[in-house]
Amino acid sequence: MSRFFRSARLVGIASLFVAAAIAGTVGGVLFAFAGDLPQISALDDYSPGTITRVLGRDGSTIGEFATERRVLVTYDQIPQVLRNAIISSEDADFFSHGGIDVRAIAAMGVRRVLGIQRRGGASTITQQLARKLFLTDEVTLERKIKEWLLAIQIDKRYTKEEIFTMYCNKMYWGHYVYGVEAASQLYFGKSVKDLNLDEAALIAGLLQGNVRQSPYVNMKAALARRAYVLDRMAEQHYITQADANAAKARPIITRGQPTQPASIAPYFLEMVRDRLEDAYGAKALYENGLVIHTGIDPDLQRAANDALDRGVRRIDKLRGFRKPAHNLLAEHRSLDSYKPQKWARDPVDGDIQPAVVTEVGAAEFKVRVGRFTSVVGRAGYEWTRKKPQDILHVGDVIDVRVGKVDASAATLTATLDQPPNVEGAVVALDNHTGQILALIGGDSFERSQFNRATQAMRQVGSLFKPFVYTAAIDRGYTAASMLDDSPVSYAPGPNQPPYEPKNYDRQFEGPVTLRWALEDSRNVPTVRLMAALGPKEVIGYARQMGITAPLPEYLSIAIGSAEDTLLEMVSAYTTFPNQGVRVAPLPILDVVDREGNVLEQHRAEPHEALRADTAYIMTNLLEGVVQHGTAATASSLGWPLGGKTGTTDDYTDAWFIGFDPDITLGVWVGFDQKKPIGSNQTGAIAALPIWTDIMKSWIDRRRAAGGDPPEFQRPGNVVVVPSLNGPEVFIAGTEPGAKGD
Repeated sequence: MSRFFRSARLVGIASLFVAAAIAGTVGGVLFAFAGDLPQISALDDYSPGTITRVLGRDGSTIGEFATERRVLVTYDQIPQVLRNAIISSEDADFFSHGGIDVRAIAAMGVRRVLGIQRRGGASTITQQLARKLFLTDEVTLERKIKEWLLAIQIDKRYTKEEIFTMYCNKMYWGHYVYGVEAASQLYFGKSVKDLNLDEAALIAGLLQGNVRQSPYVNMKAALARRAYVLDRMAEQHYITQADANAAKARPIITRGQPTQPASIAPYFLEMVRDRLEDAYGAKALYENGLVIHTGIDPDLQRAANDALDRGVRRIDKLRGFRKPAHNLLAEHRSLDSYKPQKWARDPVDGDIQPAVVTEVGAAEFKVRVGRFTSVVGRAGYEWTRKKPQDILHVGDVIDVRVGKVDASAATLTATLDQPPNVEGAVVALDNHTGQILALIGGDSFERSQFNRATQAMRQVGSLFKPFVYTAAIDRGYTAASMLDDSPVSYAPGPNQPPYEPKNYDRQFEGPVTLRWALEDSRNVPTVRLMAALGPKEVIGYARQMGITAPLPEYLSIAIGSAEDTLLEMVSAYTTFPNQGVRVAPLPILDVVDREGNVLEQHRAEPHEALRADTAYIMTNLLEGVVQHGTAATASSLGWPLGGKTGTTDDYTDAWFIGFDPDITLGVWVGFDQKKPIGSNQTGAIAALPIWTDIMKSWIDRRRAAGGDPPEFQRPGNVVVVPSLNGPEVFIAGTEPGAKGD
């Protein structure tokens, strides 16, 4: 026994000498490195990169820009339970040591000298912060010494509360998020201040191991790490062991998501990003926590997303079913290997989801959508006009539209779909402010980032006709003026064939009123009117209304041979319901920095483009297009609406732009390469149904809010005169029977 005690005493003495030697060595080395360190005073203005948020008109987030997904919090916003959990598991003596734990460092040195292996080091919270702020994670003695020196300096300069707050805002919590607030949102879908004991222990545990111990990656490891933190909290007397055991027995229930949901307005977001990066630079945009307020209406944007996707898929299906682009078996992959990001969330009714074909029969086929399975019968594929075995193979990756979902049985109903080749775009503007309320540049931002709402120059077709009629009304024509719908031929110039415009139906109606010529979108009387007014005169009115695209002085532009973007055309149309005043499109309302300082601010800049009486007559004429013209199907909405269809030769572009007193909404449908959309795919057939679906959502919300429908404001010098075809509007002095008529 005495021999044992003598051995133990010798080991103890040796340990003391080793510890003393280490301490002396450390002291000398620390002194040697003291002059080669970053300036700690830089932390006085420390401002870690935070998320820049783009907000919609209701204050909700429609998109974010960040290199590190972080939301800053103050010390008081970090709940005591989370403080206790982090300190227990990371640095129990945080509030008593001077930045480094000398006893822990010495003990670690002794263990290494004696060859005692023990997982983990002796890094305090302050050391970890120093390493993340100023150093790298490389494992070298030099880096460790610098870390100690920096930690000591940080501890001398800042309070423990300041250090802890910097730490909680700086550290990485997995899945591309930084800081405790973003971590809380990521794992539990709540603010950090609302965390309970179980949740705080999980968050604290993820500081070591990060994604490897994430409940989204390895639930068993996450439970084990949480249990470790709870036990440490009990050892440090922050909770009882009974509390710890009870918490360990409870399951981990996550309510956040390991990836950010896609923006509802990715094309608009990219447009904003491009402008802000030009103005402030990428570093400021991605790290300075700016707040960008916009006019995007999230409900209208979602309605537009859904309507456009349904619409282009409907049109695309008319062209038949296409062979799936991917087959897992042909690519030498197992059926279980396919796990697209969309499967991270359970599907809901109406979703378009990727699916893997698992069986193919003569009259049905089976698919897997994440953990769900579905048997697709005849009703689900009859649009293809083919049998399953003729179009599908096991391993094909296809699109399905989800129907009824049974979560408990992990089954759902589904119909066969396909990614559309047909494209579309949508723009909605506030008539009075120019604010962009909704914008879509294509059916899928993932497939193509080209913004067809702002970048695509497309032939506008009959959308140009209102500019011709605006010039006519302003030059003395009336809705009752008679135009000639009969064959006509124009000589364009030497060695050029004659220009002989034709109507859509290849018929001629003879004398027609100006109103009917516009409502029925007659080409010939419109070209004749353009010739009478002069192309230069008409182009001048288009320019006044905001059209900047090239407009050659040809008669053919009267019926849409010119090209323009959807955004510019929609903006021009806002002039009609806004009493002749055009407001330039306004994507950004203001930009605010993280301290609340307004960096830039934008408000409506009105430009008087037309006389109010001329604008009202045109609004009334375009109301007629909806009530009994080419857009008559939209009259079922029972709301004050005006608008114009547009179709180009060979059905390559289909348009509809319409408005109520408050907003103007435009839809374009076509292919990126100029080719026919399909037989008879006019603006009324291809674009108008999409527009109607979107506008219905807008109208339903207005009705739900109560009150009467809005009205187009009639100027005092516009008179209403009875006629055989119903009441007609005239600018005073131009009505039948007026002096000089």
